[in-house]
Amino acid sequence: MALTAFDPNIEQRINQIIGGIRNLPTPPIVFEQIQKVINDPDASSAKVAKILGEDAAMSVKVLKLTNSAFYGLSREVESVKHAVTIIGLEAVRNLVLSASVLNMFKSDNANREFNEEFWRHSLATAVAARLIAQRYKNGTVFNPDPAFTSGLVHDIGRIVICCFLPADHAKIMEELRCMPELLVHEAEDKVLGFNHAHLGSHLITSWKLPDRMADAIAFHHIPNEENDSHNYAHLVCLANHLAHICFPPDATEASHFMLPTGVLEFFDMDEAGLEELKSSLLEEYMKAETFMKMAGIS
Repeated sequence: MALTAFDPNIEQRINQIIGGIRNLPTPPIVFEQIQKVINDPDASSAKVAKILGEDAAMSVKVLKLTNSAFYGLSREVESVKHAVTIIGLEAVRNLVLSASVLNMFKSDNANREFNEEFWRHSLATAVAARLIAQRYKNGTVFNPDPAFTSGLVHDIGRIVICCFLPADHAKIMEELRCMPELLVHEAEDKVLGFNHAHLGSHLITSWKLPDRMADAIAFHHIPNEENDSHNYAHLVCLANHLAHICFPPDATEASHFMLPTGVLEFFDMDEAGLEELKSSLLEEYMKAETFMKMAGIS
């Protein structure tokens, strides 16, 4: 159960906030349908292709992402059914979720600077999470596809605060201007009494996504706390750290964004391994151009 380590009063307040946002986006019907099919032990590529075939726009997005440099396939995939066969059911489900989230919270002119910074960091974290998942014990512990999606949505609570709680968002940004040593989630705690990790976790739960993903988001700043993320909190924590040090919004943030104790040890990684991951992230991030275009930041 997500957020078991947090104050019930905070959970109640977050539920009230989410429930009170009238225009809060939800994933499209096609995602819910694909969720049901993939959870069926008799799921097939034909069933998923049939569902996607009823949403032409989503089908086009899935094909664009499948054929992007990010997957590096040797030949072009021309149909959704072929895409499911080549990259797998889980990968397609996570592509649909990624495309849905990018569309739901697409950049707007009112908050364009914040949105661009937000999505660039989210995509960098997603790419880093996928890299770590692939390399850690040869990909036998973490599935790279949900790792990518968990990284993409790890800060989704920040965009909700920006878009739907603008007065609070302004106060948070003022706190950060006045106290540059604060991290974002610390400023949010001061203003709101909770932070984007709590809010994002509840949002993911409301979308009926796995508790593993909800807890990965909830605990990505405190992965050593007891949680049900199946260690994805450690994964997202390290990926978030890599994204911050490779693509810092400013030098100040990069200098005081520290990894929690034990995260590198969890991955049996030293500073040399971290440097190697940084180099790979800088290279792989450039292949995520199609995702950036969907977010409206390319």
